[in-house]
Amino acid sequence: MNPMANPLPLRVALLALAVSLASGCGKHDTPEGQAAASGHTVTAEVQTVQPSSLDVRVDVPGTVVSEDQVQVASRLMGYIREIKVEEGQAVKAGQLLFVVDPSDIQGQVSQARAGLAQAEAALADARLDYERFGTLYKEEAIPKLQWDKVRLQYQVAQQQVAAARAGFGLASSQMRYASVVAPISGVVTQKMANAGDLAAPGRPVLAIEGLKKLQVRTSVSGDVFARIKAGEQVGIVADGDAASAPVEGTIAQLVSAADPVSHTHLVKIDLPAGSGLASGNFVRVGFAVGSREGIRIPVAALAERAGITGVFVVDAQGIARYRMVRPGAAAQGGVEILSGLSAGDRVVVSQASNLENGDKVSGSAHD
Repeated sequence: MNPMANPLPLRVALLALAVSLASGCGKHDTPEGQAAASGHTVTAEVQTVQPSSLDVRVDVPGTVVSEDQVQVASRLMGYIREIKVEEGQAVKAGQLLFVVDPSDIQGQVSQARAGLAQAEAALADARLDYERFGTLYKEEAIPKLQWDKVRLQYQVAQQQVAAARAGFGLASSQMRYASVVAPISGVVTQKMANAGDLAAPGRPVLAIEGLKKLQVRTSVSGDVFARIKAGEQVGIVADGDAASAPVEGTIAQLVSAADPVSHTHLVKIDLPAGSGLASGNFVRVGFAVGSREGIRIPVAALAERAGITGVFVVDAQGIARYRMVRPGAAAQGGVEILSGLSAGDRVVVSQASNLENGDKVSGSAHD
């Protein structure tokens, strides 16, 4: 018999097969089917997203500087023979920094020594005259006027020796300034001269910053300046590292006089010990200047999958669905969500790194 003569049984069989396949595919499309297929149940905390009052912040650039800064110069005029340190090198108080050629000072010392010898010789002659004429005056062999003159010459010779000794001592003491040492412990931040350059009093050769206390210095507009106060806490993050938790600094000083060109005000902010920042770092400073309503979730809720930042939102069946979000500023252990979440969403706030899309979440829930 020709099988094509009666096609009805074949059509019925094909239709039954199609319905069976469609039914099987439909089961895997449901969340329950996906959770059952994965077989993963993760215990985690779930938080319901609620609107909250968020600070309105103005971010401005700043620079980390040391509160203890010194510029090291030579007290002598002379050519720099050698510089013992480089920029970025850590130094200790009393460490040799550079040496000035002492040739000129050595000449002054020699001249002062010769002047002292000459004054001492003149004093010796004046002493002999004083003793000899003193005897003659006692014997009334010379008049009082002549004796007064000899005695005055002796006193002048004594004063000249004292002056020559002081000059010699001063010239000798200058020799120790040929070797310049670090006045504080810190880091060499700037080198303004090289070996062979002429050093002069008041002309800095090196700059050193101490490491005991660091500050951030920044400039703000008049509007921001009017909204902040000394003693307030501000968030500080390293420039280019916005994902890290901010360091809490304290406003130490507000300079009321505005810059005549930029019309901005200088603000100095103390950094806490162990901030991880170093002198010279560029940072971003966030000043709170008001408040607004927004959404904030714990930082622990954020996860990254395939280079995309997101969170796991739990649906009505308890299944975790990965959702991309756009995070904003982080503060006080939380992070603002600019887009991707709405009030009422249930977000996994623990074990996010252990979750995959479609896993079932079992655990406590809180608002």
